[in-house]
Amino acid sequence: MEIKSYQDQAELFVKEYLLSDSVIPYTSVICGICACMMVYDITQLFCNVYFKSYPSLSKIKQIEWSNRSISTFHAIFIAIMSLYFVSWSDLYSDHQYADRVAFRSSALSTFTLGVSVGYFLVDLGMIIWFYPFLGGMEYVVHHLLAVAAVAYSMLTGEGQLYTFMVLISETTTPGINLRWYLDTAGMKRSRAYLINGVVIFVAWLVARIILFVYLFYHVYLHYDQVKQLNTYGRLLIVVVPLVLSVMNLMWFGKIIKGMRKTLAKRK
Repeated sequence: MEIKSYQDQAELFVKEYLLSDSVIPYTSVICGICACMMVYDITQLFCNVYFKSYPSLSKIKQIEWSNRSISTFHAIFIAIMSLYFVSWSDLYSDHQYADRVAFRSSALSTFTLGVSVGYFLVDLGMIIWFYPFLGGMEYVVHHLLAVAAVAYSMLTGEGQLYTFMVLISETTTPGINLRWYLDTAGMKRSRAYLINGVVIFVAWLVARIILFVYLFYHVYLHYDQVKQLNTYGRLLIVVVPLVLSVMNLMWFGKIIKGMRKTLAKRK
């Protein structure tokens, strides 16, 4: 009976405090930060035991290896959740609810965005701390925009549909990271490296270019709702995806250039 009583109290504490609507944004960010730290530590332990080449890497390479495992973990999590909300959930369906789609949110959608904010804060902190080894100024700008947009959507519940549309683009991250791992492991001339390059090309085209075109089309169709957001909300929903689209096109050009070099070397 005593154990059951403690269980009930613990469940009540989680439900009424940790997962209450007013606290979810903060607990979710903390969960995201803790998850990143856990993945970082597990990666170091795992790689030291199972990857013979890992201990011979320089300190900064080991840090980048673990950092990329964090971004891969986040990308898989947020891509799955974003695809669920955008494609399968009824939350943002035009036919399911009468209220405005630009203002819809739920406890789960808010928690998901909070976890993502936690990741972007951790990754941004690491990029700045080890600057420029983990990424140049374009990564700092990218993460600052991401933190501002995702945090706003999380805290206000506004524009969450468009935030999830943008976050679907994280589906390209595991491929990018795998490419770096293959290169670091000396497998740049392998068939796996070539196939990975093709997958990245297709994924980037779909998730970071075509999807963004659809996003702006959806904003156009629902602009009567979008214009009801405050100035800051409209700025984040329209301008941030626009800036990211330009950055995506620039990086896509680099991907095409890299693929041409890889194919030329294999001839």
